[in-house]
Amino acid sequence: MSEHIQIERRGAINVIRINRPEKKNALTFAMYTAMAAALRAGDADDAVRVHVILGVPGSFSAGNDLADFVKIASGESQGEEIFDFLRALATAKKPLVSGADGIAVGIGATLHLHCDLTFATPRTEFRTPFVDLGIVPEAGSSLLVPARLGHQPAFALLVMGDALPAQAAQQGGLIHAVVGEDELEPAVFAAADRLANKPANALRIARELIRGSRTDLLQRIDEEAEAVRAGLKSDEARAAFAAFLNKKKP
Repeated sequence: MSEHIQIERRGAINVIRINRPEKKNALTFAMYTAMAAALRAGDADDAVRVHVILGVPGSFSAGNDLADFVKIASGESQGEEIFDFLRALATAKKPLVSGADGIAVGIGATLHLHCDLTFATPRTEFRTPFVDLGIVPEAGSSLLVPARLGHQPAFALLVMGDALPAQAAQQGGLIHAVVGEDELEPAVFAAADRLANKPANALRIARELIRGSRTDLLQRIDEEAEAVRAGLKSDEARAAFAAFLNKKKP
């Protein structure tokens, strides 16, 4: 497990908090493993009715820790921890409510595509600089974002790497609501409490009908995973990472 993932039960709510503020909540392999385990444990516990995923003030997540990306590029790891978490996220049996404040980059942005309700603050921007790093979109985002935003806005976000402010994300249907910084967690927990108090079986069936089959999504997640692994071993990815680490434009 990871010290940077805090798990607590708040009544019927399974709270998963990313807490690595000194690194802007960049996610390591150990953090992915801890989050996947927390989701599966909550799904298996009848006392849990809702999952909540939060970051810290100013940082939901800066995305993958680059040191772990280097491990994949060198062949030291296949990064299975990342993709196992994404599968757990995509197939979570209970409602997911998330709250994002400030930095939401890479998986810190695409994670919310799998949530049933996401609240963000006005200072939150969603960014997916995958192509700039010589890799491709992940978390099923290449399937989910075009379906919600349309081709050109999705291309701007996922390929151009343009920032998507919280208000625009709400208008495009990627998140549920934009609230003040002090209101973020109260709003998240109020929504989670409402869900936890609904009839469990009706809630489960309604959610499954709305979300639909996970087959195509899981297939896309696996396809993206293979492309990410291959991309990380490419010369252009090495050059992009070197430029990023040197604070130069790729």
